[in-house]
Amino acid sequence: MFSGFSSIYGGHQPVSRRTLLRNGGAGLAALSLASSPALARALGLQPGEEVVPWDDRRPENPMPDVIRNQPHWEELDSWITPNARFFGISRYEYVPEIDAADWRLRVGGLVQDPMTLDLDEIRDRPREEVTALIDCAGTHGLPFLDAGVGNARWAGTPLAQLLEEAGIDDDAVEIVFFGADRGEEEVHGVTTEENFARSMSVADAMNAGALITYEMNGEDLPARNGYPVRLVVPGWYGMASVKWLERIEAHATPYMGRFQADEYVTLRAREEDGTTLWTRNQIDRYRLKSVPARVTELDGAYRIHAAAWGGDIDRVEIRVDDGDWHAADRVEPEEDADHAWTFWSLDWDGAEAGEHAITARAIDTDGNVQPTPDDPEIADKHTYWETNAQVTRRIVIA
Repeated sequence: MFSGFSSIYGGHQPVSRRTLLRNGGAGLAALSLASSPALARALGLQPGEEVVPWDDRRPENPMPDVIRNQPHWEELDSWITPNARFFGISRYEYVPEIDAADWRLRVGGLVQDPMTLDLDEIRDRPREEVTALIDCAGTHGLPFLDAGVGNARWAGTPLAQLLEEAGIDDDAVEIVFFGADRGEEEVHGVTTEENFARSMSVADAMNAGALITYEMNGEDLPARNGYPVRLVVPGWYGMASVKWLERIEAHATPYMGRFQADEYVTLRAREEDGTTLWTRNQIDRYRLKSVPARVTELDGAYRIHAAAWGGDIDRVEIRVDDGDWHAADRVEPEEDADHAWTFWSLDWDGAEAGEHAITARAIDTDGNVQPTPDDPEIADKHTYWETNAQVTRRIVIA
């Protein structure tokens, strides 16, 4: 049975971010914007350019049967994450083995015309593509999960059209999505075997631009990423994009399964007239975020690269040690995509030998700034989900 992230850390945010290095006068002699024609390229290395490894290393993954294929940020070299490098998470410690010839998608519950579709019938339906990032809601909330994120081109058929054809009853309030992965659950002393499932409101299901996908980067979905069919909900955390999809049901009451009501819920504290009040909120859309991805060196010149996502991002700023924030330049992606990540880079002129701390922060077009680890938005949160605090990495320049 899947033990769950919360069984390791008791549902609390496990540790604070690493302490920033404070080197007094050490740090940047100067920072300058990267403004060369190389901005038009992706993150592939130029001849002779090398990646400087981060000095801080993530702890060993204690859940290899749950968190699979997690890459390292230093490996980031393209806007699209290749399938072989895309992470996978399974909540019940196994990847379902599904024979596509036997697989069926059933659409039922409070609908006027229940449907059962095989894979060929799904593929024969209207096809759409979307480039969208999948971000695990636990990324950076757990010390060993710092790269549960990837960007892919997904192809499939629109969920909204399928639901329209099925005819959702007026009494329905939610659409529930069931995966093929199953495990034991205990509720008030009663043990059951349940499928992983998530729900969203009827309005969100009709308007979120979700796709029932069967292709990832032009190929069949890899097994760990949901083969033969998964849901992809652009702009929502990864748990909403249910993998190994096998049932869609319209319900008259809110769905309250473990991964809806207990897991993927953010617990926050706030003070009101001297009293601590606690609120629980379901997780849905991902939040404003950036990370220092890697540092490269070419002929003694250093460049800092960052990735950002989670909204209409106006800019990304980078600082070294306790220095000033400097605006990075955007490395244009191959295409416009509202729910993909963006790349940013900043030339680090006069980088001094020694240890340094590099921090990135994203700012959206409404002026919202990615919070610091001690911001109440993060500090008053007592679960590791939705940890979008500014990320600091350590590096040693020889």
